[in-house]
Amino acid sequence: MSDLFGTPSDPPQTSPASPSLFGDSLLRPAAAATPAAPSPPPYRVLARKYRPHSFESLIGQEGLVRTLTNAFASGRIAHAYMLTGVRGVGKTTTARIIARALNCIGPDGQRTSPTISPCGVCDNCRAIAEDRHPDVLEIDAASNTGVQNVRETVIEGARYAPLSARYKVYIVDEVHMLSTAAFNALLKTLEEPPPRVVFIFATTEIRKVPVTVLSRCQRFDLRRIPAATLAAHYAEIAAREGVVAEPEALALIARAADGSVRDGLSLLDQAIALAGDGPVTAEAVRGMLGLADRSRVWDLFEALMAGRLAEALDLLAEAHAAGADPGVVLQDLLAVTHAVTRSKAVGSAAVSSAMTEEERARAPRLAERLSLPVLGRAWQMLLKGLAETNEATDRLAAAEMVLIRLAHVADLPTPGELVRRLIGEGSAANAAPAPSPPGPSRIPAAGTPRSAGSHAVAAVAVPAEAKVASLPSPRSLEDIAALASAQGELRLASSIRAFVRPVRIAEGHIEFRPEPDAPRDLAPRLAAFLTKATGRRWTVAISTEAGAPTLAERDRLRQDSLRARLAQTPLVRAILDAFPGATIAAVREAPAMAAQLHAGAAGDPEAADVVFDDALEPEDTP
Repeated sequence: MSDLFGTPSDPPQTSPASPSLFGDSLLRPAAAATPAAPSPPPYRVLARKYRPHSFESLIGQEGLVRTLTNAFASGRIAHAYMLTGVRGVGKTTTARIIARALNCIGPDGQRTSPTISPCGVCDNCRAIAEDRHPDVLEIDAASNTGVQNVRETVIEGARYAPLSARYKVYIVDEVHMLSTAAFNALLKTLEEPPPRVVFIFATTEIRKVPVTVLSRCQRFDLRRIPAATLAAHYAEIAAREGVVAEPEALALIARAADGSVRDGLSLLDQAIALAGDGPVTAEAVRGMLGLADRSRVWDLFEALMAGRLAEALDLLAEAHAAGADPGVVLQDLLAVTHAVTRSKAVGSAAVSSAMTEEERARAPRLAERLSLPVLGRAWQMLLKGLAETNEATDRLAAAEMVLIRLAHVADLPTPGELVRRLIGEGSAANAAPAPSPPGPSRIPAAGTPRSAGSHAVAAVAVPAEAKVASLPSPRSLEDIAALASAQGELRLASSIRAFVRPVRIAEGHIEFRPEPDAPRDLAPRLAAFLTKATGRRWTVAISTEAGAPTLAERDRLRQDSLRARLAQTPLVRAILDAFPGATIAAVREAPAMAAQLHAGAAGDPEAADVVFDDALEPEDTP
């Protein structure tokens, strides 16, 4: 700086230690420049980090990969694909891989056609993987459900050629969420899309997609991944992450994933965080998932089947204290019941690779001791008990009540065993019956029961109506119906039994009142049939009188009467008492008593009563 006359002046001398106006030193030493430490990249969950980028790394979908490989090799690339399956099996991942395969230009940028093996390093592959490619649009149908969204995003955009890619690809996730109007607006574009436009739809609810859309797409059903494949996949990922995981722990995660790769990876991520720096153990995974020890579940099942209630309740309390949910314990018991039943039914063919060594050893041993009816009863009780437990406010108490019921019926006979015992006792009591006077022949008192849903059906043998022979001149409605059946006119016979109320029947003449829903041509059909079958002219007239009950109504009344009388017999009464709520669903008749019953029904009801009393109460005979 110069002075007033232009001569330079010396700079002011200041002491390095002299303070400034604010108390700081005027001259400070320059601080050394230190580079800023790079921030660590944000953590990516395993499900995103190990998302497949090629068909070679897509597990469990060999059929889809084979079909697409052949289609790309032959140039038969469809303009629309429909990918369906449960959550986490690779629908969106497959859609992105297809988009990269359609637009990959290779590492050197020289590829001119689609390839089944995208390189993953070219500009198109990287842009699609990072979800920033202008020609590959991912649309969430759950938030873009209306027709206006489809018109603006898809229909209008599809008219223009791709900007930089080979194909313009529209990936519509959860497509079943689109409205009906949106589906209808999409139909024309989907049927005849512009060149170089490909639609890829993904959905978990394929039944909600209109058939008009499905018919315009190639459909691929992505199946659930087997537990063994999932366990091997998770073991590979754990090794790449540098995590030590027990095989049993990975098997538990794979089983809990229920065929979903993403669900299992989320659980593996959680298990790794739970383990910290240590290994992922089966015990820790079991506690995380609220599962009971598998071997203890088998012990619980054995205790229940043996009727050891105190031991069973202690095992349930132990599992609950360890963190197992009571409903999950019942589900595990259902799985054990299923495994033992399969072993009982098909033997060694029931052995599955998903079963542990302990399960493979214990299932055949239990199958030897338990019968199929016992296992079926346990399955039904557990299935009903699981629903009750899920609805109960106190899940542990509800599960205990289920176990109490199971242990209580452990030593009770099955319906088949009970009836066999009753029949055996009756046979021993009547081993040497006194000679019976001449009369109607005896019939057995009981047969073998059948189980039909919640009804215990006792197949008690009773007399049956005799088959009426084909007569040239029928004299009753029963004779006419039997004649129609014998002549092969089954439809006419059915109409006679259901719709004809007889008023008068004479030689060559029938007068009846039809039911309101009877066929209109019933009378002329009946007249033509009788004239042809008997060789003489018949007249059939419609009457307005009330008429007698139809044959179907008579059968129903007779069945009701038989049920009421059979319910009073000692054998049937014992069966009904043994199974509360059971009913007699049907009565099958024995042909041995046909002639007596037919004669009694025709003109001697008292004789028929004697036959019934004789047949239904054999223990009263001398």
